[in-house]
Amino acid sequence: MPEFLAVDGGTIAYEVAGSGPLIVLAHGMGDSRAAYRAVVPQLVAAGYRVAAVDLRGCGESGADWPAWSRTAIAGDLLAVVRHLGGPAVLVGHSISGGAATVAAALEPSLITAVVELAPFTRKQSIRLGDLRVGRFRRGMLRLLGAGAFGSVRLWRSYLDVAYPGVKPAHWAERLGRIDALLREPGRMKALQGMGRTTPTDAGERLGDVRCPVLVVMGTLDPDWADPHAEGSAVVEALPSGLGTLEMIEGAGHYPHDQFPDQVVSLVLGFLRSAPARA
Repeated sequence: MPEFLAVDGGTIAYEVAGSGPLIVLAHGMGDSRAAYRAVVPQLVAAGYRVAAVDLRGCGESGADWPAWSRTAIAGDLLAVVRHLGGPAVLVGHSISGGAATVAAALEPSLITAVVELAPFTRKQSIRLGDLRVGRFRRGMLRLLGAGAFGSVRLWRSYLDVAYPGVKPAHWAERLGRIDALLREPGRMKALQGMGRTTPTDAGERLGDVRCPVLVVMGTLDPDWADPHAEGSAVVEALPSGLGTLEMIEGAGHYPHDQFPDQVVSLVLGFLRSAPARA
């Protein structure tokens, strides 16, 4: 059952399982903490206390907020860490990857390590040649359409591109849950608000991060023409020696849902080695 934390501007929903060192999981826009349903049990079994959070405007968190930036989301995540008795490892997907960067830079004593899954953490630019990459072109058109028109249908169409190849066993249930949430009052507005933000605030803080960072990208992520180049650029912008990039072959924009076993294996291996590199 979820718990609720009042923060400046609204209420954040989260769910905690297990005992041990704290890991906080944050999803991407238009989603909910259910995105980590296959990851949480494995991290709990590995000896961690795991808190899966609904971002502001998403899931069961409050719907009406004054801001949607990565810095604003970082404040919510830090509030959850403080409330649960940090420090914590912070795992962020997509927009939350950037938020995790900001949180680690703002409160280095509260964040011991960061995992960024397909993160939007740098200022983005599109080259003309990028549009020749079919999956990127298809994904971008659907993303832009969903944001511009507030279309749940186009968002679902984007998700079909963002999960290339075989879909998870719970795919129909997952789509149904996302569809239902986005039709609740204020939820599509939150998706649109997050979509209009830029990662500039997160990119400006990459050099201020002091903890180890793992970046995980899917080779078929439609959000970038070259996912490896994007992940490498994030690592290169961090202080020397702090960042590690791992690629998951065949994964799209949701590696933690498409290939949870591989993601958990990478995270646990990273956390075993992180103290030696911190």
